[in-house]
Amino acid sequence: MGQITVEKNVGGIEGLCVITPAVHGDNRGYFMETYNQNDMEEAGLHLNFVQDNQSSSTKGVLRGLHFQKQFPQGKLVRVIKGSVFDVAVDLRKDSQTYGKWYGVELTEENKKQFYVPEGFAHGYLVLSDSAEFCYKCTDFYHPGDDGGLAWNDPEIGIEWPEVTGTYPGSGACAGYTLSDGTPLNINERDQNWPGIKDAFQF
Repeated sequence: MGQITVEKNVGGIEGLCVITPAVHGDNRGYFMETYNQNDMEEAGLHLNFVQDNQSSSTKGVLRGLHFQKQFPQGKLVRVIKGSVFDVAVDLRKDSQTYGKWYGVELTEENKKQFYVPEGFAHGYLVLSDSAEFCYKCTDFYHPGDDGGLAWNDPEIGIEWPEVTGTYPGSGACAGYTLSDGTPLNINERDQNWPGIKDAFQF
């Protein structure tokens, strides 16, 4: 027991959590528990994960901002290789922080995890030469249930680290690079998501 530290409601957004595991290391390497249901419940997180996913990306890849329409997923995300800047945007229409974002750097060195509850858009930017990204989900993937928001929507105003350049047109990545000149790499679908005002009419 007591193998994790949970920082709740990070960025003033209810439900978002940064989780830091206890790492036991010596000259041979290290050991840590990446998930322990008892510890999570002791911290007030009662979660039922049904699917694990893993992806690999190269530097400058930006994935997101993604959400699920009818079958929302809570996600517990971490990085096992490299470094990413991970972002969640509150899309809960009755939330006092609707439209607010929070970001955290997840690396193989800091071993932090980020819990993003149901009702958020999620995305990340790869800052290292490559990154391997893992996450647990509270619901299965349902084809056709995908939604998304423009990664550079000014209404949200995410401050992506190391990204420089400007280009007219929501979502488009032409003209954007990281500070070392690496072009931003975003697939066509993620370049064409609408802004938050166009996606949601409240």
